[in-house]
Amino acid sequence: MLQLEHVSKTYRVGAFGGSKLQAVRDVTFDVPRGEVLSLIGESGSGKSTIGRMILRLLPPTAGTISVDGTDVATLRRRKLKEYYRHVQGVFQDPFSSYNPIFKIDRIFSMVHTEFFPEVGRSEWETKRSKAIESVSLSPDEVLGKYPHQLSGGQLQRLLVARALLLDITYLVADEIISMLDASTRIDVLNLLADLKKHGLGIVFITHDLSLGNYISDKTVILRHGTVAEMGATEKVFGDPRHPYTQSLLASVPLLHSKWGESKPTPASNGQPSGDEAVPELVAIEADHFVAAH
Repeated sequence: MLQLEHVSKTYRVGAFGGSKLQAVRDVTFDVPRGEVLSLIGESGSGKSTIGRMILRLLPPTAGTISVDGTDVATLRRRKLKEYYRHVQGVFQDPFSSYNPIFKIDRIFSMVHTEFFPEVGRSEWETKRSKAIESVSLSPDEVLGKYPHQLSGGQLQRLLVARALLLDITYLVADEIISMLDASTRIDVLNLLADLKKHGLGIVFITHDLSLGNYISDKTVILRHGTVAEMGATEKVFGDPRHPYTQSLLASVPLLHSKWGESKPTPASNGQPSGDEAVPELVAIEADHFVAAH
């Protein structure tokens, strides 16, 4: 199980780092295997910072992040490399994840060399082909091509295929479909849902509530780096209790409404000071927690 316990992240900002910005404050949640947890909030709410801390790209200032009881911050060298065999990330812009001068087969060969040097060429090519086919792509159509010769959707699915080659148990998906067209989005979402059925735990980071509602089992609503509301997705979306959650849901455009017919009341956008106490999470029913307000 992936667990975050009282995790915070503070950045040094301003001239000579004289000021502090608390991007994440006292966040706690867990992600079992075979479940999708959505982190939802506006830009600057701390979603991507949490994702990067899970991937060890940023160290937490306080709290612990653990997988199956092992504190991720303690991992070094061989153990850290083993961690990346089981926990991987896919990010918003697929084009930035590829070296434009490398063909796609070179990308996969680097995984072979780094993580599976003992696997023979023939066995590796079979393994690679199965991973590519599992994301609904044909190896013959994508291998041997440069990234710019493929679509964003194809590149995103290849990133997932690369992660699957590592036998991952957890995937951090950070805004992975925001740059894709509508027809490709549903393909990627359904791919993630299929991977979930096979036991993959997914942290799905998005600002789009409809996507989070579509794919996730649990939802965490973030506001200014703290948890405003979290729990089973059907409870958070079906019976939102925090004013911020209610404001977000009221702001979602409706197909049958025209301009001006919907008038959501936004929650206060004031950025809290670093010394402000983190609101206590209150259980209002089973698997539904709301920050005191």
